[in-house]
Amino acid sequence: MSVENKEENFKNKDLITLPKNIQDERGFIQPLCDLKMKSASIIYTKSNKWRANHYHKEDWHFIFVLKGSFEYYYRKTGNKEKPNKKIVNEKDLLYTGNLIDHAMYYIEETEILVVSKNPRDQKTYEEDTVRIDFMNDNNRF
Repeated sequence: MSVENKEENFKNKDLITLPKNIQDERGFIQPLCDLKMKSASIIYTKSNKWRANHYHKEDWHFIFVLKGSFEYYYRKTGNKEKPNKKIVNEKDLLYTGNLIDHAMYYIEETEILVVSKNPRDQKTYEEDTVRIDFMNDNNRF
């Protein structure tokens, strides 16, 4: 594993610059995640809906936006200050590490590809996910 592909190199990061793609006469291949992972999912969300409002004890995930956009709210778990906010757009790559409170408000119909360290079976997911209610319609900014 090369130096740039170690999990600790993504700590304290959110939007990730996509690595250079590999091109030839057929088109290109765009690398997204070269870390050991156990899950890849596509998630579709309708506009004006919330997702997440939780943190993961050990898991991390990369989110690649296939279509649409969302507001991403995040802060270090245990921090009670106002969260940070980023707008995540089509073709953006977002990284969320463990122990990061995060919530997404989908401002339009959106499809994302999520690549995660842990498997996404219900048991594993529930054991690692801690639900919190730090973002909602009343404190959205």
